[in-house]
Amino acid sequence: MTNLADLNWVQVDATPRRALVVPVGSLEQHGPHLPLDTDTRIALAVASGAASGREDVAVAPPITFGASGEHADFAGTLSIGTPTLTQLLLELGRDASRDWEAMLLVNAHGGNRDAVDAALARLRAESRRCAAFHVTPAGGDAHAGRTETALLLHLDPTAVQYDKAEPGDTRPVSALMDHLRRDGVRSVSANGVLGDPGGATAAEGERLLAELIGACTRALDALFPAERAHA
Repeated sequence: MTNLADLNWVQVDATPRRALVVPVGSLEQHGPHLPLDTDTRIALAVASGAASGREDVAVAPPITFGASGEHADFAGTLSIGTPTLTQLLLELGRDASRDWEAMLLVNAHGGNRDAVDAALARLRAESRRCAAFHVTPAGGDAHAGRTETALLLHLDPTAVQYDKAEPGDTRPVSALMDHLRRDGVRSVSANGVLGDPGGATAAEGERLLAELIGACTRALDALFPAERAHA
């Protein structure tokens, strides 16, 4: 794995360039106990793990602003919206295709999904090789609950103010979606949490991250199916 930002152009020019992996996160509230860049940290960890040991795969600096309008009622949230994020990802994919054969977007914020999917549709229509991996742990809760708290406890326990962790609205997100789209997260959760962070542990976060990296690795492999078939 190569961290693209650490290199100069001569080093990049001399490096095999099969795939560029781009973490896509957000800067938005994650309850009273998690940092605003939680999604970005998770996206970067999954992307770096999937690219580990691959000299022909580079990890780009993460995109730290996303489509987070549903969190706008909470201080600190910064959102660029779906149309702008779509255009950013589209232009990035076009430019990246000069140097890399393929691009994988690793998206850790559900609100970015429409932008990611729209950008990829345009890029594929232009015959550019690209895909997305959406970070959605099996059985995970929606936002700032046990899943994300466990992942952050594993990645950086100093970033978690666990003494401030408290449940929010624990109903399934499917039951909340209409409210979220129309009125935002604060309309259903005063503290910004959708789920219950209680019981989260670093060990659980380590297991979740390993599962996510494994799934993301498969998405990366799928960009080159012919090679996988002959492996």
